[in-house]
Amino acid sequence: MQTIAPRCGARSGTSARFRAAPSIGRLLLVVAVFLGALLAAAAPASAHAALTGSDPKQGAVVDKAPTRVALTFSEKVAMSDGSVRVLDPAGKRVDTGKTSDLGSNTYGVPLHKGLPDGTFTVAYQVVSADSHPISGAYTFSVGAPSDTKVALPDQEVGGGFVGGLYGFARYLSYAGFILVVGGAAFVLGCWPRGAGVRPVQRLVVSGWVTLTASTLVMLLLRAPYTGSGKLADAFDMAELGDVLQTKTGAALVSRLLLLAAAALFIAVLFGAYEKRTDPKERKDLTFGLAIGGSVVAVGLAATWAMAEHASTGIQAALAMPVDVVHLLAVAAWLGGLAALVVALYFAPSVEAGAARRFSRVAFCSVVALAATGLYQSWRQVGSWSALTGTSYGQLLLVKIGLVVVLVGIAWISRRWTAKIAGQAGDLAPEAAAADVLEKRAEKQAAAKRVEKKPVTVPAGGAEPDSERSAQLARQQAAMSTAREKRIRDADPNRSGLRRSVLAEAGVAVVLLAVTTILTSTEPGRTEEEAAASKTAASAAQRSGPLTLKIPFDTGSDDGKGTVQLDLDPGRTGSNDMHLYVKRPNGSAFDIPEVKVSFTLKSKDVGPLPVAPDHIATGHWSASGVQIPMAGNWKIAVTVRTSDIDQVTVNKNAQIG
Repeated sequence: MQTIAPRCGARSGTSARFRAAPSIGRLLLVVAVFLGALLAAAAPASAHAALTGSDPKQGAVVDKAPTRVALTFSEKVAMSDGSVRVLDPAGKRVDTGKTSDLGSNTYGVPLHKGLPDGTFTVAYQVVSADSHPISGAYTFSVGAPSDTKVALPDQEVGGGFVGGLYGFARYLSYAGFILVVGGAAFVLGCWPRGAGVRPVQRLVVSGWVTLTASTLVMLLLRAPYTGSGKLADAFDMAELGDVLQTKTGAALVSRLLLLAAAALFIAVLFGAYEKRTDPKERKDLTFGLAIGGSVVAVGLAATWAMAEHASTGIQAALAMPVDVVHLLAVAAWLGGLAALVVALYFAPSVEAGAARRFSRVAFCSVVALAATGLYQSWRQVGSWSALTGTSYGQLLLVKIGLVVVLVGIAWISRRWTAKIAGQAGDLAPEAAAADVLEKRAEKQAAAKRVEKKPVTVPAGGAEPDSERSAQLARQQAAMSTAREKRIRDADPNRSGLRRSVLAEAGVAVVLLAVTTILTSTEPGRTEEEAAASKTAASAAQRSGPLTLKIPFDTGSDDGKGTVQLDLDPGRTGSNDMHLYVKRPNGSAFDIPEVKVSFTLKSKDVGPLPVAPDHIATGHWSASGVQIPMAGNWKIAVTVRTSDIDQVTVNKNAQIG
């Protein structure tokens, strides 16, 4: 098998290594800027639960003050005392602060007795079952609407500076998980010799450090992220204790404990495993590391599955293990890809067999991603309309497009690998590695021979020029390495593989950013269900007596006024209608004629004309007004104030 040479040499190719690094640095800088903009545009995070109903309803005017306020959400939420606040028109709290679970995703808070008339504000701040904070507010009135002094903060919960930090830490946690799990799997399963390669070691250790640090940051920021939004509250030990009692807090602490076990795994992989020379001992240690590493990797993936999307909604018992498989497949593919990029650019040499083995791992990972992703898409989206009509569905389409691009580039990398392997002939991996080590040993021996060569001392007592001899030996070794590098770089297959793998890594970084935003976006299924519930609630709210006030102006000197239309009971079937025409000063307006028509454009019904009877000055009435079906009806009122002056005014209203 052929050895795939990197851009830099083993020892004296340091300058070449530093020439390669700026190009990678520029790529990472561009990607980082893109991710910053993408993550900034994503804040604040969208909620995954929605308010679908309330009692009293939003905007309702009730005759008698309620004894409690009840809120209904699209899924279960975590609610503590003080999560719901009810404020009177003066901004004073009138609730007891003790929330209770009323069942069916409905939660209530009792109100004090003797409430005044006016407009009350209900503000809520809770955490949905998949760990995302949500907040909102609405008003209702007792007796009649009034002015209110309540001022609610403009910033949504989960937004602002703390929300941005939390979102960035979430992204880093995914990236760290991918690097530590995928990088270690690449070394153990595809390239065991990589356990002794320093750049690969740094990659995996960096992934562990990133995941550990981001998890600690998320744990500290959890309280202000779901609460006040103030960074100083991150160090409030009382609030941190409350976080540890939640599902998300338990998941983050479990992740930290598993990372301690992962640290031991990494120490053995890059320590005892790399130093083992006996084949049997190495095989036994490989088996033990594979079992232990798999347990730790599954546990780490489960800390996401048990606290986020998969843990709530339909088929949660099936969705959580599917989510674990999905995360592990992502890590094996993208983390292994990152390790391969580092090996190709910075390691002394990489056997073509390692790339071939990773190609098979990547193929299996893509199959697993396709299967689990299809199920997750159905579970979170649920319909074609949600796929194209919701933010979650549109982001999912972007993610699918990026995966297709990534698979296409991976196919190109697979072709380059096949060409390199085809050039290898019968050279075995062991022979290739031995050949590389032998050449390296010859270079080192040559350098030592030059350094140890006897030097004649000049007659004048001058010092031996041993330093110059050593420098000459290093220059000769560097020239030899440079010649070999030029030969290797001239191979289009190796250069093509490096470029395609680097392109894969760039697309993978963008894909990870989109995936992170996707986890913070309300699923399409939930969004559509919440919208349907709100529509139904709005319709139910209007299934009662309807009162409309419509101003009119016929253009004449005495042509201004207001028409009040009352429709009772305000639903489908037979209704009683009353019309009251008043002047701008509120007195009854005696006009010659008034007519009404009803039109439902969405069903192509109407106009249905109604000619009310004149009852008294400014008062007209009609009985048996038929509304055939529920919908958003257009109500047209024609007012005639003289023989030649009349106007038709329109207003839409939900009836039924």
